[in-house]
Amino acid sequence: MMNENVLFEESGGFRAGCVLADNDAALQVELPSGKRSKIKSAQVLLRFQNPAPERILKEAEPLAADIDVAFLWEIASEGEFAFLDLAEDYYGHTPAAPEAVSLLLALHGAPVYFQRKGKGHFRKAPADTLRAALAGIEKKRQQALAIEGWVQTLIAGELPAELAPHAASLLARPDRNRPEIKAFEAAAAALSCSLPELLLKTGGLKSPYELHLKRFLAEHFPGGAHFPSFDPPLPPDDLPGAGAEVRAFSIDDASTTEVDDAFSLVALSDGGWRIGIHIAAPGLALAHGDTLAAIARARLSTLYMPGQKITMLPEAAVSACTLAAERDCPAVSLYLDVDAALNVTAQDSRIERVHIAANLRRHEIEPWFNAASVQGALPDKPFRDELLLLWRFAGAAEARRGKPAAAQGDDYNFTIDGDLDAPENCRVHISVRPRGSPLDKLVAELMILANTIWSGFLAERGIACLYRAQVGGKARVTTAPQAHEGLGVAQYAWMTSPLRRYCDLVNQWQLIAALRNTTPPFAPRSAELFAALRDFELTYAAYAEFQRRMERYWCLRYLAQERIDAAVLVVRRDELACFETLPLFVRLPGARSFPPGQRLKAAIDHLDFLALEAHCRVLEVLDVRTPPESDEEEASTVAPPEPEAAPAAEPAPA
Repeated sequence: MMNENVLFEESGGFRAGCVLADNDAALQVELPSGKRSKIKSAQVLLRFQNPAPERILKEAEPLAADIDVAFLWEIASEGEFAFLDLAEDYYGHTPAAPEAVSLLLALHGAPVYFQRKGKGHFRKAPADTLRAALAGIEKKRQQALAIEGWVQTLIAGELPAELAPHAASLLARPDRNRPEIKAFEAAAAALSCSLPELLLKTGGLKSPYELHLKRFLAEHFPGGAHFPSFDPPLPPDDLPGAGAEVRAFSIDDASTTEVDDAFSLVALSDGGWRIGIHIAAPGLALAHGDTLAAIARARLSTLYMPGQKITMLPEAAVSACTLAAERDCPAVSLYLDVDAALNVTAQDSRIERVHIAANLRRHEIEPWFNAASVQGALPDKPFRDELLLLWRFAGAAEARRGKPAAAQGDDYNFTIDGDLDAPENCRVHISVRPRGSPLDKLVAELMILANTIWSGFLAERGIACLYRAQVGGKARVTTAPQAHEGLGVAQYAWMTSPLRRYCDLVNQWQLIAALRNTTPPFAPRSAELFAALRDFELTYAAYAEFQRRMERYWCLRYLAQERIDAAVLVVRRDELACFETLPLFVRLPGARSFPPGQRLKAAIDHLDFLALEAHCRVLEVLDVRTPPESDEEEASTVAPPEPEAAPAAEPAPA
């Protein structure tokens, strides 16, 4: 008697072997490999004698490939059936072992048409289910064909029209289940390039500048940088006036439109002066919870970058609240009475309407009001006497704190001439201005005073506020008043830029409520206040980092524009070095072996506008200079920090 063979299912596949022992409930079989295995009788699907176990599947597979599963579905009976019964119907005779197995393989390989019911039994899929499944399969097939076509077009250097609307979605959190994204990724893999490089090669992006900008906007402004509709703000018209003797003036860069702060000086009869610090009051025109307040909450800060800016508030809101010249503007004012020795003898805070006599611009003042000129006779210019007295008062206040008010080092200003849609054709101008000028000290110290006094005012009354603390050299935002060691004050909070920073606006709402003896919008330990704190810190840091990246981009453009192939770099730490005349940091191989402050002449071998890197190598060792000290945090407008440094107190204006 010939040996009996069995086909059985194991681990989702089919195997055949020769039966060595059959004990009804279990069998011992020998596989073609020689391995012996014990299987349950319930696993056996077919018993046969011919062909040999090692040939059964080899003979069945080509037969299964020729079976039309759609025809099988048509002839299969309703309800559950065994594969052997369908095999007999299909072949028209008792099937040989390879024929029976071929039908089993066909049924098993067509789950869309047939549902498995266990041990060689199946049920054909309902007609509507089958139609839906086949439609899905056809859709996937068409998608695969489309993807392959798109990939080939991308590899050829062209951007298919169907993919153009999806190019920007590659820059931030792309949906990798979309066929368009799969095509981009497949083409990039085939070309061994990154997705940004692919977009530039195929015209999906016009320039690296557009890549950096759109990537940032896709992440932080997914709905676009435009403002939703809103009702125009209505500043109160019943505020008391500051008096005709108060003629306030602001000090800002030429392009500043969000004028947050202004100053005034009035001589007193006792020989002293009354110094006024006037802060724009959007907190009076924007009510916590209204549409404009929600816009400010969503944006959290104005974003600055060379050549443009994205404001926290719409232009109409800024225009209604900014301290514009020749207007009577709502303001929160701090008045300081000082004696002839420049000591503060009294202080008073008010909500009022202040006449802004002028918006002074730094580039017009600094040629005649600077570190050299203030030591001698100043020319007869508008607000000369006020500026000089305020500068002297700032120096006295700085001495009382024992900390410098204005950061040292250099401030770099970027001017971009040309169409930003074609940045390669723009002309970049980078000018340097030493920090710590008389104007810097004047503005910084008066802002520090206002922020310190008002934050103390809220702290004394137990009113919640977003304080800035610095202990042990580590700065953080907190809702509880703590010392700011870097400034040498007991507590500190940003309140002087409410048109540009949401935390200042929050604090101004709280301050206005305290001055009016009304309930503040944010209660102590408010969950909303904590959320605003967290979101502001994250967003403000992201905006500052993007500003630095854009400045790096324009520094690289400047190097290319001026055809600079070698420059002097100053070692900072490890392999990090800074261009001596540009705010551009680079990784310089070999710099680790030199001390901080070492000047090196380096060749500029390659500019990478995608990675925002300048690849340099040391040519010559020069002398050593003392590296600048790290900047103190300050409340005034300061230059942006270095690319690898912590965010400064406030970004530089556009």
